[in-house]
Amino acid sequence: MTFKDARIAVLEARMSSEMADLIRRQGGHSFSVPAVREVAVGSAQPVSTFINHLSDSSLQTVVFFTGVGIKALIAEAESLQRLPELLNALHHVTVVCRGPKPWAVLKRYDVPVTASAREPYTSTELLEVLEPLQLVGTSVGVVHYGERNTLVTQFLREKEANVEELCLYEWLLPDDIEPLQTLVRDIIARRVDAIVFTSQIQVRHLFLIAEELQLTEELVEALHTKTIVASIGPTCTGVLQSYGVTPHVIPEHPKMGHLIRSLAEYMS
Repeated sequence: MTFKDARIAVLEARMSSEMADLIRRQGGHSFSVPAVREVAVGSAQPVSTFINHLSDSSLQTVVFFTGVGIKALIAEAESLQRLPELLNALHHVTVVCRGPKPWAVLKRYDVPVTASAREPYTSTELLEVLEPLQLVGTSVGVVHYGERNTLVTQFLREKEANVEELCLYEWLLPDDIEPLQTLVRDIIARRVDAIVFTSQIQVRHLFLIAEELQLTEELVEALHTKTIVASIGPTCTGVLQSYGVTPHVIPEHPKMGHLIRSLAEYMS
């Protein structure tokens, strides 16, 4: 099982070095083209209000989507000199996570997690966890990722819960989009053997660049016939399919190691 010197594009930003190491161990050559920039949003006042509502029991449940969102909340609380108050308040509410990453961050601070979504950790599995909770007339805090998840907030409102939302960072294109422009052209020109998508926003940003270059149709065709596409998780896969691209490789488990092994097996 080896990549046999294949040239593999990685759009991941935060874990690019770890992914590059996995690819290198399998005999491949990875090159990083980050497709997303996570930018903190000025949120001192919303976070202060959020902590107030946790502390005075105005919020009974908190939903965390990502570890990044929790880290941003903790950093803001620390800058406000209210971190102990935040952590103490989280011990007295129902804490729900959309998978292991937010759960792992909370564990470092000894914050108990009431429920966590099962694999593959999408909004669908999160709704399964929220469904049995008694939410009518309660208030639920939702700490989003780089954009608002309207599917979950709509569900909560249909359950007659009051929703308080926190958006602590947002997803933007990189400051320098030239590497992404070059990647689009390289895929079309058969200079990329495989490409690895680990989030739906990576897909959307790549196609945004292709649209600006007026090369969307050529990119779709190339991702069908020239470049092997690996996708992690049903959300990412669904967005690829919405652009007309069917991934060649989808791992059984939505984890980075499984993704790279599955891609190596396919390419072997």
